[in-house]
Amino acid sequence: MRSSLPAPRRQLNCLPLLSSPFGFLVIIRKFTENKCMKMASMYAAQPLNTGRLRIGSTLIISVLILGLLLWNHFHGGVPSHHILQQKDLPSISNWWGAIVLPALTWILVGRTIARIEKRGALSWPGHKAVLVKPMLLFISGLTLGVLIAIAFTFNYTPFLDNIPYLILLLSLVVPIFFSEFILGFIIGMTYTFGVILPMVFILVLAAIGFAVYTFIRPLLIKFLKLFDKHPSTTPGS
Repeated sequence: MRSSLPAPRRQLNCLPLLSSPFGFLVIIRKFTENKCMKMASMYAAQPLNTGRLRIGSTLIISVLILGLLLWNHFHGGVPSHHILQQKDLPSISNWWGAIVLPALTWILVGRTIARIEKRGALSWPGHKAVLVKPMLLFISGLTLGVLIAIAFTFNYTPFLDNIPYLILLLSLVVPIFFSEFILGFIIGMTYTFGVILPMVFILVLAAIGFAVYTFIRPLLIKFLKLFDKHPSTTPGS
């Protein structure tokens, strides 16, 4: 007779991780992976139309940016932003976003799909689940962009002054140079800064993130593995 009791759920035990250096980074990664697995199980049996995804994403972004620009036009005018916030430098109108943001969406979504296809992840029946991690990266970039925009709007210097350190820390666990993260970041800052300035900013951050994630992160992981394998010594042992 089979038991009707549900299978016990696996819990993330954080206590051992907190006892090691940078353990909180591992906790963040494991938490993200658990969320990915839960979301993947929801979409495992659904097919994916990559062409429709790319076109649909571009159309949605086009409608949103045009709606924002038209709203600005009838409520005081479409703003412009000076380079580096210096009045003596040229300004860039937000109208450029009507062309640049849809084009970026088309290119970046296409690069994301191409990266997934290169891994062969779209060749199995439940391939729609592979979009879970790209969506999480997109949301991460969007959240960071919104937080920076809000901090700048309210001149919250404690956050603004620590953005470089936050980016370095984030780059250890998140590939911020991936296309979906870049797109989310630009969209998150569009309302406050337009499209051009955030695009330039994230390209610089992406270069830093690529170096950290590709070269520094593997060294840190090796160091942590060596640290974990080192036998602990106790008095009298």
